[in-house]
Amino acid sequence: MANEHDSHIHIVPIRVYLLVYVALLVLLVATVGAAYLPGHHTLLNNIIALTIAVVKAVLVVLYFMHVRYSTRLTWVWASAGFFWLVIMFILTLGDYFTRHWIPMQGWE
Repeated sequence: MANEHDSHIHIVPIRVYLLVYVALLVLLVATVGAAYLPGHHTLLNNIIALTIAVVKAVLVVLYFMHVRYSTRLTWVWASAGFFWLVIMFILTLGDYFTRHWIPMQGWE
C-alpha cells in the first residue's frame, strides 16, 4: 500500500561508531603525514591524499549515513552519487594536471 513503509530500523552499537571514529582519526593522521612526505606537490602525494579522502568518505557514507544497513535501492543511488563524484574529480584533476605552471620565485 502507499502508506506502508519499511519500519525495520537497524540499531547500530556504539562500538561500531567509535571504531569508525577511530578509523577516521587514523586516516586524518595519515593525510597529515602524507603531506609531509618529500616532494609534497608530486602526483604520487596527490593520489595518496585523494585515496585517503575517498576511504574517509566511504566510511562516512556507509556508517554515519546508514547506507550499510539500507535497501539495495539506496545502495544504487549512493553508488551513482559516488560515481558522479569520481567523474567530477577526474575532470577537475584532468584540467589541473595538464596546466603549465609558471615557476614563482621562492616557491620551488
